[in-house]
Amino acid sequence: MSTGDSFYITTPIYYPSDVPHIGHGYTTVAVDTLARWHRQGGDDTWMLTGTDEHGQKMLRAAAANGVTPQEWVDKLVSEAWFPLLRTLDVANDDFIRTTQERHEERVKRFVQAIFDRGYIYAGEYEALYCVGCEEFKPESEILDGTGAFEGLKVCAIHSKPLELLQEKNYFFKLSEFTEPLLALYKDQPDFIRPESARNEVVSFVRSGLKDLSISRSAFDWGIQVPWDPSHVIYVWVDALLNYATAIGYGDDEEQFERRWPAYHVVGKDILRFHAVIWPAMLMAAGLEVPRGVFAHGWLLVGGEKMSKSKLTGIAPSEITDVFGSDAYRFYFLSAIAFGQDGSFSWEDLAARYQAELANGFGNLASRTIAMVGRYFESIVPPAGEYTEADLAVQRIVADAASAADAAIERFRIDEAIAAIWTIVDALNGYITENEPWALAKDPAERSRLGTVLYTAAEGLRALAVLLSPVMPVATEKLWVALGAAESLGRLQDQPLRRAGEWGTLRPGTSVNGLEPLFPRIENP
Repeated sequence: MSTGDSFYITTPIYYPSDVPHIGHGYTTVAVDTLARWHRQGGDDTWMLTGTDEHGQKMLRAAAANGVTPQEWVDKLVSEAWFPLLRTLDVANDDFIRTTQERHEERVKRFVQAIFDRGYIYAGEYEALYCVGCEEFKPESEILDGTGAFEGLKVCAIHSKPLELLQEKNYFFKLSEFTEPLLALYKDQPDFIRPESARNEVVSFVRSGLKDLSISRSAFDWGIQVPWDPSHVIYVWVDALLNYATAIGYGDDEEQFERRWPAYHVVGKDILRFHAVIWPAMLMAAGLEVPRGVFAHGWLLVGGEKMSKSKLTGIAPSEITDVFGSDAYRFYFLSAIAFGQDGSFSWEDLAARYQAELANGFGNLASRTIAMVGRYFESIVPPAGEYTEADLAVQRIVADAASAADAAIERFRIDEAIAAIWTIVDALNGYITENEPWALAKDPAERSRLGTVLYTAAEGLRALAVLLSPVMPVATEKLWVALGAAESLGRLQDQPLRRAGEWGTLRPGTSVNGLEPLFPRIENP
């Protein structure tokens, strides 16, 4: 399915007011897996992540900690957000920070451009503002407070009191883009996915859009409005523009033309910013809208969305320190239908680790390598005449590779993993049914034994390639154990979309010892 075209994909840029939790990790490894798949599939791939460092919430947090805003964000990014990428084995191509000069200067150029095109005007604004969301809240997200907040209006997301703000601001003529946006959603049905997210956005836009306040004058922690330094650009406008500024908007047109437009993967709580405000801003600037916006669901702990105030935020390292990064990536990307809410529990993670990784994939790899070592002196044997059982495995591998690639095109990583896992199940069943340990006792079955073990090893070769975007650490170990690193080259250079072609692993290849890919964990 590769066209060789640009595949530019982004995470949202994260607000580093606190340490990352498993929800941030979930989004990041999903985007990393999609990028790895397309990169290994031959597409001109670029993955962007980063941090959104301006705004009133950051200013207040810095003041509470007795440091400047820049000192505060520098500390958070260096101590928490950069390490997250290493913890989860993320291979991003760029990391943008909205306090970087490259971003700030390009944001000014973009805002100036839409001002010059007549889409920004001065006005006064009074509305209820949530500092946690950094957003003036619509009526649908304003609730009456209870308990300690009785008599106040609170944010439906944060359950904290809203602030009534009255300021002279600059406004973006968002209302003028109601019909162009509806036409976009109609002409490109897959622009917003999944369908439930698309329906929500269409309904919201059909109800009518109001002009958007895009500046603040009550504080100065932000990017100055280029024609009025007494205002700073609204943090969400600043943040959304990172997707364009990171690839050179405004002064590196060659890079921008090569990469843009992008796919955005976001949590559903920030869908409207990405599927409504962002494409409208791009239209106003005369630029292409994104290729698409995919909104995944929330990770629920104890039936509720993770929350710092409710002490339900779990650091990714709490999982990786016990189970490893591959298990983290596999679990969240396979156990949850991508696009829907999913519940996390330690019990489910431990059960899946043991059943699917340790006993399923890991045991398959260990015993196959061990039998090649025991029965063929660690040399991959040639296959003899194939039986229907062998050919059935070959068909399963080919079908799984094709189905997984199609699922990735739909952004359904969970379906891709399920398709690939049919190979794991088929090979485990195949070994059980063909009993190579019994064949090894009969010299007359030597050729058949070689066919069975070549089939198992070649199936593992396909699994290593297909699962490498999901579990880069374990698959690299398997690749080396199969001897494929020496005979076929680096795992990340293998043509992923040809992984299902049978016969790639060369007979005569020397296999190496393999420690358990997923060791037993006592009392996780």
